[in-house]
Amino acid sequence: MINRRTILLGMAGLIAAGRTAAANAFEIIRTEAQWKAILSEEQFLVLRKNETEQPNSSPLLAEKRVGTYHCAGCDLAVYASQAKYDSGTGWPSFTESLPNAIGTEEDDTFFTTRTEVHCKRCGGHFGHIFEDGPPPAGKRHCLNGIALTFKPAAA
Repeated sequence: MINRRTILLGMAGLIAAGRTAAANAFEIIRTEAQWKAILSEEQFLVLRKNETEQPNSSPLLAEKRVGTYHCAGCDLAVYASQAKYDSGTGWPSFTESLPNAIGTEEDDTFFTTRTEVHCKRCGGHFGHIFEDGPPPAGKRHCLNGIALTFKPAAA
């Protein structure tokens, strides 16, 4: 007999299966213990648990050199310094990512729908993409600086 509990349990199973399948779709897969061994506690909470760093806490806000921003979890180059701008939000912001560097998915937390952005190679959570960026694309990739590392361009 089908009842509300059976339907809810079935839906929960499908959601969990979908998340497991999505998590296994990444090129780099590590256990939670392996991630904890290579990331700081703060990096782990942001990259693997989708937490958010405190605004204005990232040294990358003041980074002005030419170079590339990489995923702190797997070192994939994800954003060029030329795409960075000061959004005034307290988090590093970019107008676009490097080609084939990020993935996105719908995030329905905080009573709204946002676009979550993550590393295409390891699935590490970077932040969110908003529709209030500068022209021409109008996108603001609002990222947690702790999820990134910066590599200056060779002189």
